[in-house]
Amino acid sequence: MTTASDRLLRRLEWKLGRRLDGRLQGAYRTVWHGTGIDFTDLRLYTPEDDVRHIDWNVTARLDEPFVRQYTEDRELTCWLVVDRSASMRAGGDQGKAPVATELAVSLARLVAQGGNRVGAVLFDNHEHQIIPPRTGRDQILRIARELLRTPAKPAFGKTTDLGAMLRLAAATASRRRSLVFVLSDFLADPGWERPMSMLTHKHEVVVVRLVDPAELDLPDLGTILVEDAETGEQLLVDTSDPLLRERLSAQVDAREDELAEAMRRAGVDPHRITTDQDLLSALVGMVRYSGRRRR
Repeated sequence: MTTASDRLLRRLEWKLGRRLDGRLQGAYRTVWHGTGIDFTDLRLYTPEDDVRHIDWNVTARLDEPFVRQYTEDRELTCWLVVDRSASMRAGGDQGKAPVATELAVSLARLVAQGGNRVGAVLFDNHEHQIIPPRTGRDQILRIARELLRTPAKPAFGKTTDLGAMLRLAAATASRRRSLVFVLSDFLADPGWERPMSMLTHKHEVVVVRLVDPAELDLPDLGTILVEDAETGEQLLVDTSDPLLRERLSAQVDAREDELAEAMRRAGVDPHRITTDQDLLSALVGMVRYSGRRRR
């Protein structure tokens, strides 16, 4: 019997498979390799390089920044760290959770096709699940199956503890340097920057921030009842009120500035993907950006 995870993977392979593979031929097919430990060469530093690879002794001697290059392993361990909180599930079939699921399964397929291992950390405040990394199509189907499973709806409580999610990811992926994708809307309690920076200290981290366009620009729908997906707080709002829209716009701008500063402090450069964005374009953009950073 064909399961929902089978149907999802087949649909993504049909929708994205050949098109994605064709767009990522050549160097882009091998962007995400494991990081080896065998030193091979030195070269001049470029702004896209990871500052952790700077050889400070050579830099001081030659008065120019140089980075160390290493032999890359062909085998890679990848972790998908997916925020499964209530704010991600808001919006139902048109919300952030379905986009996160499709993106995570597509990334798993892309990374696993070279024989690499893929695992997952699925997290919300009330429950989490760890899927140990393995190879093969069955592993992708298992990840898809768990992502499609609707978490039990908890009683309303506090907002997402992203710091706990990132600490769990760091503890889970502690054995060897890995490629870690963090998928979240980052509507969360403050204080996640330090756990994020600790994660990036050991692993190659790709941050994907998922955004519903309505969170940035509230549509004019007249008077509506809005509810905080995580705290359960309800409020009657007249979305056509120009003063209210101006106040909300200022709050959104302030939140975006605070989030950008938090990302900077954490040492990450996030990819922002909206729920109405073409998934193929988003994936190609992510891979090409990572390719530029590694060169």
